Amino acid sequence: MAAPFPDFEPARSMIIILDETVTEEQIKHVASKVEQLGLQTSISRGTYRTVIGVIGDETKLQSAPLAAIPGVAEVLPVMPAYKLASKQAHPKPTIIEVGPVKIGGGHMAMIAGPCAVESEERMESIAKSVRAAGANIFRGGAFKPRTSPYSFQGLGEDGLKILRDVGARHGMPVVTEVVDPRNVELVCEYADMLQLGARNMQNFVLLTEVGRTNKPVLLKRGMSATVADFLMSAEYIMAQGNSNVVLCERGVKGFDPATRNTFDVALVPQIHKLSHLPIIVDPSHATGRPDLIPACALAGVAAGADGVHIEVHDKPEEAMSDGPQALLPKQYAELMDQIRKVGAAVGKQIG
Repeated sequence: MAAPFPDFEPARSMIIILDETVTEEQIKHVASKVEQLGLQTSISRGTYRTVIGVIGDETKLQSAPLAAIPGVAEVLPVMPAYKLASKQAHPKPTIIEVGPVKIGGGHMAMIAGPCAVESEERMESIAKSVRAAGANIFRGGAFKPRTSPYSFQGLGEDGLKILRDVGARHGMPVVTEVVDPRNVELVCEYADMLQLGARNMQNFVLLTEVGRTNKPVLLKRGMSATVADFLMSAEYIMAQGNSNVVLCERGVKGFDPATRNTFDVALVPQIHKLSHLPIIVDPSHATGRPDLIPACALAGVAAGADGVHIEVHDKPEEAMSDGPQALLPKQYAELMDQIRKVGAAVGKQIG
């Protein structure tokens, strides 16, 4: 595949900071080592420090142990490691299209549906209610990575068929999780968007396989992932040629068991500062509590989120997965009315 941003030259420069006691001979030696690799150097001498700027493709330096050369104090890349995902690579916000739905650049995705695809009748009922409330992408898991091997693992391909058919009847593109590199091609046949869950955020084989597709990707933050970890996972996908990545904050592990996870709403403006990729929030998995989902969803939108991902079930007590954290259709409809108002206040609209 072609590079996601053909006009972008990756890794343009880095800085080599030299010791305060560096000699002129050592400065020349460091510069010579860099130039031997086909890069240009620019030496800047300050009162206390000498700095060598390196211009060119710094990937040539990745295997060169510059920090081991006498006189070198520190080697710093100017560009972040997540080059394709960074705002420096693409200053304007990226808008991802999932069917007719736009995500980013002022457009919000309202993703709703049950945790797992169940019967066609149940999915039909839920899809009808969330669509009427204003949801624009339907979700449901056909393959479920569960903590216990004895828990419901999903309906597989039968679930994919149900999800696709129900979504089509209600005019909604569908998103579902892919958990195994061997199933990527199969899921692509049915889904409009591929979801990578928190447990697979650093499954690099899976990230690579998904990156080789042309499907939009919903990448959820890992339970203990830093901001840099999160963006590097997006980089894995984009490095394969697929730049259609939507990030999702779904909470990180904390010490307080009062909620399922800790909802990191500050991640939303952080991502917008560092990256051009859109980011949505998932307060269902972040809190695990229906009474907290509305407030966290609204907080995410107020912070600038490009959408909200919420689990909805018409009979949570009968749900085959994560029923206790699902909103009822009526609750979801009430929340959607509030989201529209908050979205309008911050310049965002539902696509």
